[in-house]
Amino acid sequence: MQIPPHAIKTSLFYTWMDEHGICCTKPLAAAEIELEHARENTAAVNTFYQGRKFPLLIDSRQVKSISREARQHFSTNGRETYTNAFAILVKSPLSRVIGNFFMGINKPPLPSRLFDNEEDAVEWLKQFVNA
Repeated sequence: MQIPPHAIKTSLFYTWMDEHGICCTKPLAAAEIELEHARENTAAVNTFYQGRKFPLLIDSRQVKSISREARQHFSTNGRETYTNAFAILVKSPLSRVIGNFFMGINKPPLPSRLFDNEEDAVEWLKQFVNA
């Protein structure tokens, strides 16, 4: 996932809206994500809200760790979100197992899937643009 020059940079994330209307977020390499980082990134994602919810692509392939509180926050359970679907990029079969475990426990209230291929993730998310 290539970070464009217009991306918003927070302490651990780059976030931007791509040409398809998909919000993209990519953490720094070896990021150790805590609740405050999750909230900061959510605020960056929310800046793209223009009266219509949008899909979100999350590149988790270089994350070192993510706290339980941050995972709960990212699941969108119990909080308002401007996203209508999300795809998470994973890098290995082990990270897919961990991701599926996370999604099974936290059960996001909106369509969500794991992908190891960015193009497939983008194609899946396109159905949620302008939905």
